[in-house]
Amino acid sequence: MTDIVTPAAIDSPTRRRFLQVGAAAGGGLLIGFGLTACSREDRNAKPPEAAVGHATTNVTGDAPALAQRAFIRIDRQGVVTLIVHKTEMGQGTYTSMPMLIAEELEVDLSQVKLEHAPADNSLYSDPLLGGQVTGGSTSIRGGWQPMREAGAAARIVLIGAAAQAWKVDAGECQARNGKVTHTATGRTMHYGELVDAAAKMDTPKTITLKKPDEFTVIGKSLKRLDSPEKVNGQAKFGIDVRLPNMLVATVAACPVPGGKLQAADEAKAMAVKGVRHVLKLDNAVAVVGDHMWAAKQGLAALDPTWSDGPNAAMTTATIVADMKTASNTAGVVARNDGDANKEAPKGGQRLEAVYEMPFLAHATMEPMNCTVDLRADGCDLWLGTQVPALAQGAAAKLTGLTNDQVKVHNHFIGGGFGRRLEVDMVTQAVAFAKQVKQPVKFVWTREEDIQHDMYRPYYYDRLSATIDDKGMPQSWSHRITGSSIMARFAPAAMKDGLDPDAVEGARDMPYKIPNVHVDYVRHEPPVPTAFWRGVGPTHNIWVVESFIDELAAASKQDPVAYRRELLDKSPRLRQVLNLAAEKANWGTPARAVEGHRVGRGVSAQFAFGSYIAQVIDVAVDPAGEVKVTRVVCAVDCGQLVNPDTVMAQIESGVVFGLTAALWNEITFDKGRVQQSNFGDYRMMRLNEAPRIEVVLAKSTDDPGGIGEPGTAATAPALTNAIFAATGQRIRKLPVSSAQLKTA
Repeated sequence: MTDIVTPAAIDSPTRRRFLQVGAAAGGGLLIGFGLTACSREDRNAKPPEAAVGHATTNVTGDAPALAQRAFIRIDRQGVVTLIVHKTEMGQGTYTSMPMLIAEELEVDLSQVKLEHAPADNSLYSDPLLGGQVTGGSTSIRGGWQPMREAGAAARIVLIGAAAQAWKVDAGECQARNGKVTHTATGRTMHYGELVDAAAKMDTPKTITLKKPDEFTVIGKSLKRLDSPEKVNGQAKFGIDVRLPNMLVATVAACPVPGGKLQAADEAKAMAVKGVRHVLKLDNAVAVVGDHMWAAKQGLAALDPTWSDGPNAAMTTATIVADMKTASNTAGVVARNDGDANKEAPKGGQRLEAVYEMPFLAHATMEPMNCTVDLRADGCDLWLGTQVPALAQGAAAKLTGLTNDQVKVHNHFIGGGFGRRLEVDMVTQAVAFAKQVKQPVKFVWTREEDIQHDMYRPYYYDRLSATIDDKGMPQSWSHRITGSSIMARFAPAAMKDGLDPDAVEGARDMPYKIPNVHVDYVRHEPPVPTAFWRGVGPTHNIWVVESFIDELAAASKQDPVAYRRELLDKSPRLRQVLNLAAEKANWGTPARAVEGHRVGRGVSAQFAFGSYIAQVIDVAVDPAGEVKVTRVVCAVDCGQLVNPDTVMAQIESGVVFGLTAALWNEITFDKGRVQQSNFGDYRMMRLNEAPRIEVVLAKSTDDPGGIGEPGTAATAPALTNAIFAATGQRIRKLPVSSAQLKTA
């Protein structure tokens, strides 16, 4: 695996939030605000029924110089610029986060402009992840309080500046639509007229935020700010970068993890028109040309050969066999309530099952790429990354430069899903760039991308449970075996060998069961693994919700009623379960499809701070092919910021989850990945997409995350529906049509 720089601590100590007011260079108003960090384990730990009211926050305290932390600028034309510490990769961050500012600042959303934050972990750390990271469905959750406070602080000092100019009490003035009005006389001043005076005002000592019933921006389905330039082609993704004197390269790495480059025919590559350089690393080669076509043709002519190394005989079967053996050993205890080894009570029974999830690629629409301009005195990187500061640190470490000498130019991302939380592309590109004296854009082909991804881990889970004579669960045991992403990505998050992400969704399952044991066996195959649109929940919720369904079936009880009975301590989850069941007409037969077996399945979850229930209808043909005909998803993600964005995120998450569960897996033979492109790692097509209905519950609780929950909820509802249709329980993904064929 590529050596990368990791966050110092994913659960860094809480830092005092601060606000400061000052002047912008060249005139105008600057508002600096801090971001409060908390541990990943606390991210779901809000009181389940806590309501948001009039939030009054003390914002005084010692803080670094304002110039170092200026997150909002207001210029003399009244234009508001937000320095966004998150990356836009299709999730709507560049609209929803400005909405938080616009709400409290009292400006129209169109007045807010955006700039990418520079790479800097100390200034732009995510409050829920402890680093400059876009991931974990944290953008709105982390920005909800501090961004509204910053907008409110700006409003307060602008009102104060107007009141001072008019020699009236600030309480006699109000802000609306980017201007301050003196209520008694009707006098008005636009923000742009007030910014210089406001920059000299004292920082507000207390700030009163709006109550939900006062919102005029938050809660509305507003048009996305990034859509126009994406539609008209002006939006710049990493792969779009063009620089003066820039060359283009494509690469090939050893197809077997741990292998090395053995030989390459440089003369043939250099004979291709437009090829300028052949670059070599221990385990990879790159051909550099005037354009991508020359580079690709040169790489084909280069025809590198490889020494496969210690993993030459690796297959999926050998990996799974090793995991099966490892799963027989007790793991690190994540939860231990009561005695989960108790015998089944009289009249009850014990159930056991093994569930398996495959390696998965991210297969982002924009393949991995990085443009590098490396000089003796500095290095510039152009790319789309979820971790700008990690990319900066990786390049600095490899070149011997300081972080200040490495500049990251971040761009829109054409699909992240956790893949661009990694910086392996950066380290490879910079290592190659050390051999070239001009800017080079390095681009992986789709085949290189899929065959050298950092994959969602393979998981091998053992479960057992007992039910009483009424079918109610009395004990539950869940052993999770898989690799640890956190041990590599954020080692400080590991406590006594326990990976908190690997057990998320299992340790904190919402059901009332008196005796529960959950443990984790860390087992590292020689395959690089990484986050994948959520890892712990997208794995564990499938396992938990599938096995709960098994208990309901063994008890001969309705799956919704069974869950409802076990959710008396989670009213918000029970509410969305009821809502999804109602909208999906649960209890009535699934719509008949001629020649098909039909069924309906359900799942319920609390993950990423949000409550979701999903109902899926399927039709299975005699050949075992599954058609998803309808998806109903009920969502309680707390206060809705932009409902349209929430619905879009759920819809995309459902399609992503269905695609993976129905068809996707990465397999190995002779050490090599067997899939290479969308022909054998397929995507859901338009004609295969089901009707998706998203039902949003009203709530005034603090927002939960929404980027990943839709994906996590999908696989269990799907496989439970397949069971309802066919009587076949799916315990290994992807779904096998051979298992579902009729005789």
